[in-house]
Amino acid sequence: MPHFSMAGAEDAGESSDSDHRQKRRRTNMMQSMAPNSTMSPNAGASPAALNSFAAKMMAKMGYVEGQGLGATGRGRLAPIETQQRPQGAGLGAVKEKTKQAKEEEKREAAFRGETVEDSSEEERKRKRRLKEKRRSGVMGKAGTPTAKPRQKYRTAAEMEAAADGLEVPNGLKSIIDATGQETRLLTSTAGLMHAQNAMIPAETEATKIARRARRDLEEFTNEWTALKERKMYFEDEETQLSVAIVEQEEETRGMEEVIAAVEDLEHLNLADSDEENTWKIITAKLEYVERSVQDLGDALGLQEVAVAAIHPLFKSAMQDWKPFEAPTSVVSHLQRLRSMLGIVPQSTSTELALQNGVSYTKPPSKSTTHYETMIYTLWLPPIRSAITNDWDVYDSRPLTNLIDIWKPVLPPFILANVIDQLIVRRLSDAVAAWRPKRSRHGQPHEWIFPWLPYLDEQHTDPRNSTGLLSDVKRKLKSVLSTWDIHAGVLPGLSNWRSIFHSDLSSLLVRYLLPRLASHLAENFEINPPDQDLTPLEDILKWSPHIPLPTLAQLFVAEFFPKWHHTLYLWLTSEAPNYGEVNQWYQWWKQELEDRLPPGFNDLPIINTEWQKGVATLNIALDALEEGLDVSSALEPPSAAPALPTSAPPPLPASSTPTTLETPTTFKDVVEDWCASNSLFMLPLREADLQTGLPLFRITASASGKGGVVVYLKGDVVWVRSAGTEKRTFLPMGLDEGLVARAEGR
Repeated sequence: MPHFSMAGAEDAGESSDSDHRQKRRRTNMMQSMAPNSTMSPNAGASPAALNSFAAKMMAKMGYVEGQGLGATGRGRLAPIETQQRPQGAGLGAVKEKTKQAKEEEKREAAFRGETVEDSSEEERKRKRRLKEKRRSGVMGKAGTPTAKPRQKYRTAAEMEAAADGLEVPNGLKSIIDATGQETRLLTSTAGLMHAQNAMIPAETEATKIARRARRDLEEFTNEWTALKERKMYFEDEETQLSVAIVEQEEETRGMEEVIAAVEDLEHLNLADSDEENTWKIITAKLEYVERSVQDLGDALGLQEVAVAAIHPLFKSAMQDWKPFEAPTSVVSHLQRLRSMLGIVPQSTSTELALQNGVSYTKPPSKSTTHYETMIYTLWLPPIRSAITNDWDVYDSRPLTNLIDIWKPVLPPFILANVIDQLIVRRLSDAVAAWRPKRSRHGQPHEWIFPWLPYLDEQHTDPRNSTGLLSDVKRKLKSVLSTWDIHAGVLPGLSNWRSIFHSDLSSLLVRYLLPRLASHLAENFEINPPDQDLTPLEDILKWSPHIPLPTLAQLFVAEFFPKWHHTLYLWLTSEAPNYGEVNQWYQWWKQELEDRLPPGFNDLPIINTEWQKGVATLNIALDALEEGLDVSSALEPPSAAPALPTSAPPPLPASSTPTTLETPTTFKDVVEDWCASNSLFMLPLREADLQTGLPLFRITASASGKGGVVVYLKGDVVWVRSAGTEKRTFLPMGLDEGLVARAEGR
């Protein structure tokens, strides 16, 4: 059990009493330090308080008796004194600042060189300003604003003159006062329409009469003003209704004329008329209706009337229509009804003219009009069938003529559908099937260039990843990488420069230049007695299409090493004829100058090679004059590195194409091979379970079905096996076997 000590309790009691005594001493000391006292804060303090722990600590920190706190002595001089409020009183019930706090503020302001006015002085100033306002008449005795100036009442004559058409009754102009001992007449000048003196202690009968007269006259005037305003309102309403009635009558009259014209169309007897004559009659009738109600055409729905009238004739014309055999005359009749049918020109289909000085754009409609529906359902099917089955894609003239005839009356979205979904697709298939060596239908520029004005930017910009010219660009890559140099320049290549610009040079450098270097290295030999220039001429045929600096690098890499080697052998042979050597040197220099573009020999790298040959001749002549052995004086020429067959040589900064090609990958090679064999390589968006490589389908079907499933690993095509072992992939080359598998043979 816990034990309690009485001694501890006594000690605690003594300690408690001691604490109370110390608190009382501190309180008395603080009271003795009040600012009202003439003594210093510590003047009345006991010796024990002066030697207290707090006093010692303050003395160590630099505190001096009689000065304020802080290093400068400008801090608080007296302890903070509290001001108690009565119980239950809120803020503002008593003055919160004590006298001590006010004195402290004044002392601190004196240090700053300022003057602080206490609240009593501010109150005196406020009362002085209020007194001045009362004297001036702005404020009342109770401190409220003075009353407004008394209203001056108008006389009856003034009211009658102010209100147009108002007649004040005579009873209000003069009233007989018979309430007193004497009968008297009250008029506007006798006080009837004037405010009575508010200082009269009792209201007289005259005052009552005047007040009633004023009130009746004011009510009469207000009622008269209200009636005038209502009259003006009804007059405006009458005017607006009259205008609306006239417009409604005009619209009704126009509607009656349209109904009469439609009834005339319904009762036309066209049994004995041929189709062309019927078109003329109906077109003339519709034009008459349009002219009759020109201002109300949109409100009356003339487009529905026009489409309903020509629909049977248009349907009959489209049933047996052969687009490429006989262009129909229907277009001329539709052009006459352009505004009635709502046909908007191609250039203003979205951006319309100014309306009230502000240009606006027509928002695209989410639904087709009656005319657009008729064209889509009756005109588009025969055109689609003709383009798909009857049109020769290598002869653009019949279809371009047909498009030019129908373009003014075709809705924009239908024309875009015909070009993008039908024409471009046929052209892309023709590009994929193009074989330059055995083409019987001409070159692609002959049947693609006529369509460029009709195509949008997607198909006419070769830098796009998709589009017709992108297909041509991919086809050119495949053709150039496999082109036979002996066959000369690719037919029609110069025509593509106006379309591809610098991209064509980039294609030639990347895909053709390695083949040119290989051809020059393998087939060209320098033989002074019997020189064969045929391999060199095969190269020179391409010189107009290859940048001159790139061509110079080709010659430095493949031609000049052989030329320097032949010169070395000739000079080190027995008894060489230096005159013939000099003629041979001049002949080659002139030959390249004549066959290559101007300025070829002036290029620094070519001029260096010629100077190198001249230096070799001079060394041989000097050795001959000194009687030395020429073979020991000349060093064998070092063979320059041949151009790589997988990548083009670096181009100077001035000839670098603006559009850089990405490095060729094996996937690009396979895609080019598929394009050259009319195959499609489609990603399956799945991976092989064992290798994790993406799978592709190579097929001859444009729908993406059939064919074989492959993946590419390294430079090998791995083909999925047929039959039960579908997870097994075997390597296969890019040959006829893979073509047969892709075609399902």
